[in-house]
Amino acid sequence: MMNSTTSTAGGVAGGVISCKAAVAWAAGEPLVIEEVQLSPPGPLEIRIKVVSTSLCRSDLTAWISEAQPQLFPRIFGHEASGVVESVGHEVTEFEDGDHVLTLFTGECMSCRHCTSGKSNICQVLGLERQGLMHSDKKTRFSVKGKPIYHYCAVSSFSEYTVVHSGCAVKISSIAPLEKICLLSCGVAAGLGAAWKVANISKGSTIVIFGLGTVGLSVAQGAKLRGASHIIGVDINPEKSEKAKAFGVTDFLNPNDYDQPIQQVIHQMTDGGADYAFECVGDTGLITTALQSCCSGWGLTVTLGVPKENPEIAAHCGLFLSGRTLTGSLFGGWKPKSELPSLVDKYLQKEIKIDEYITHNLMFEDINKAFDLMRQGQCLRCVMHMPK
Repeated sequence: MMNSTTSTAGGVAGGVISCKAAVAWAAGEPLVIEEVQLSPPGPLEIRIKVVSTSLCRSDLTAWISEAQPQLFPRIFGHEASGVVESVGHEVTEFEDGDHVLTLFTGECMSCRHCTSGKSNICQVLGLERQGLMHSDKKTRFSVKGKPIYHYCAVSSFSEYTVVHSGCAVKISSIAPLEKICLLSCGVAAGLGAAWKVANISKGSTIVIFGLGTVGLSVAQGAKLRGASHIIGVDINPEKSEKAKAFGVTDFLNPNDYDQPIQQVIHQMTDGGADYAFECVGDTGLITTALQSCCSGWGLTVTLGVPKENPEIAAHCGLFLSGRTLTGSLFGGWKPKSELPSLVDKYLQKEIKIDEYITHNLMFEDINKAFDLMRQGQCLRCVMHMPK
């Protein structure tokens, strides 16, 4: 599984390298900075020197492992930017020194879904759930001879990582890697849900459940589309002021009301919102979001990753009255084909990214990032790798 030759990071290209990584040894236990061994890139793979990586709530959910397979030891992390260190055989689109974003769901460009124009769910490089590489179903990391599972075939909580070349996208070298890493997941997912999945129309009414990075990115996308009324729902009162900067016009805390929040929304919107977005990962809230939409054309988009109870229950009358429920993975973006356009929008100051970064931490403080997210005290913590 591992090449027999070993060199230190930055040494002989193509050999096994030793580097620092944050290893999760068990569910919910603090990550441990370990010296790990990382294989060279195989065919159609690239090895990346990670520059910046941010903590996404799905990393937290998988680490707690309430609704996930128990795959440990494991290296989490999937929202990252870096520089190509070396490339494997048959790789033609990347070369050493290219700036890249990692992709937790890839794009092979040739499967039925990739060529359909209707989907971003690649049949070859889609979401990897077994903690292994797409190509050979093995790991590239080990510690003291013990294999370490991957996360989403990315594992960016490491100084270096290996990914399939279809799970990375080359970006402009002038984009700041310490900011642009957020487009690897959260910000892009929210913008895409608003623009591509819901296709929000001007003057419409929106309700967003959960005002984390994804929910606030939906709000940003809705504002840029000209939505007239953007209602944000969250049980954390500290989110109220922050949300206004991203376009939220009304903040609702369900704990402040005696009646169900969907009834409050119906009263505010003359019968329900045009669009509702569930950004928490609570399947019970999906029903609430559906009930918050208007009959006839109300559309609910669910984006959150469930922490427990992944089954959805909803009365069929909600659908018979014309409401629609749809899911969204990565905002519907084809990651390799379309992500560079979002990078360009950021560079042209058409979209916000910097404002989601509430904390900048050194890599060795990664457990603090997990604590901040668990306590609801951050949007995005960006971890900076040693130079």
